[in-house]
Amino acid sequence: MGPGAVPPGRRQLIVHRHPSPNCGVRRDGLRPSHVVLHYTAMATAEEAIARLCDPAAEVSAHYVICKTGRVTQLVPEGLRAWHAGAGEWQGLRDINSRSIGIELDNDGQGPFSLELMNSLEWLLGRVLKGWDISPMNVIGHSDMAPGRKFDPGPWFDWARLEACGLAGRRGCDSGPEGPDLVRFATLAKRAGYTADADAETLLAAVRLRYRSFKTGPIEPEDYTPIGHAALWTSVL
Repeated sequence: MGPGAVPPGRRQLIVHRHPSPNCGVRRDGLRPSHVVLHYTAMATAEEAIARLCDPAAEVSAHYVICKTGRVTQLVPEGLRAWHAGAGEWQGLRDINSRSIGIELDNDGQGPFSLELMNSLEWLLGRVLKGWDISPMNVIGHSDMAPGRKFDPGPWFDWARLEACGLAGRRGCDSGPEGPDLVRFATLAKRAGYTADADAETLLAAVRLRYRSFKTGPIEPEDYTPIGHAALWTSVL
C-alpha cells in the first residue's frame, strides 16, 4: 500500500479535534520537514490527550492515534507543538519547529494494535504528501534523542512503514569484518544520529529501531541498516 492510500476495507478516516493550548509559531520561518513518532507510555489515549492539553504539563503533539484507530488532532500542522524536546537529527536542532509529532497509544510493553497501525499509515501518507516530506525524514523520538528517549520503542513495526514507502528503507549489505564502536559511531552520525551521545548509546539507539531487543557486543549486522558496503572501508 503506497503513501496516502486508505487501508483495504477502510473508508477515509475522520480526524477528531481536541485543541491543546501548548503550541506556538514555528521559529525562524521553518515549516514541517520531518515527522517524529512517539508512544504515549500511558494507560489510555484519553489520559494522554488530557496531559497533552494541560497547560501545566507544557507538552503536546499534533496528533494522537488511539488503539482503536481513532485519530485526534491537538495542534494544527502549521503550528509548533511541544513534543520533541532537546535533541538533534542530521545536524538539525529545534526539531519541534521542523516536525509534526504523532503520539501512538501504547505503553511500550507490547505490540501496537492493527487498527492503530492502519490509521498511522493513512495519516502519515496524508502528512508526507501535504508537506512534501521525504519518507527518510520519518524518525522516532529515540533517533533524535538517543539515551534520553526510547519511544516508539522495540515493539514498533518500522519494517511495515518501510514496506509502505512511509519510512526510509534500511540497508541490506553485510557489515564489515572486525566491527568496532568508533567506526560504527562515525557511520551512525553520517546516517543522521548526530545528537551528542557516546558510541554505546548510539549503538543502542540504532538497535532500538532496526534490531529490536538485541543486546551484547557490536556485530557486523549492526552496520547493515545504516549504510552500504562502500562505506565500510571509507571510514577510518
